[in-house]
Amino acid sequence: MEIERKYLVKDIPEDLEKYSKRVIEQGYLCDNPVVRIRRLDDEYILTYKNHMSASEDTNTCVNEEVELPLTLSSYEHLKSKVDGFIIEKERYVIPYANHKIELDIFKGNNEGLIFAEVEFESIKAAEEFVPPVWFGENVSGDIRYTNSYISKNPFK
Repeated sequence: MEIERKYLVKDIPEDLEKYSKRVIEQGYLCDNPVVRIRRLDDEYILTYKNHMSASEDTNTCVNEEVELPLTLSSYEHLKSKVDGFIIEKERYVIPYANHKIELDIFKGNNEGLIFAEVEFESIKAAEEFVPPVWFGENVSGDIRYTNSYISKNPFK
């Protein structure tokens, strides 16, 4: 199970180079439920994600998520079948309190879009979370900010 919140970013933290960075390429084969392929540096992953619930009070998403490894050849085969276009982004992992912030800086068709996501071990932990000052609006419940949506509706 995945419990997360997604935020727009007002200001990118300084010194990003001191944090680990991964290069991500991903595409969507289906958006309800979500079936996604992803290249994460030199790893290839097939993901099934089923939206379970969202709390209006906490603006937190809860999803069932299953990830399976792919080979490069199976990834390339499925890549030719994606709906929309391939999303390109760089992900920085930033420690914050007892959490890890995943800062996604989009490239290509979504250049200029920046999200910060935080995963939690429980709904209670999500409710107690106080975001850093550089976070903007919580957009967890807004479909326009899901990766599957922006793969068909570019940010630009």
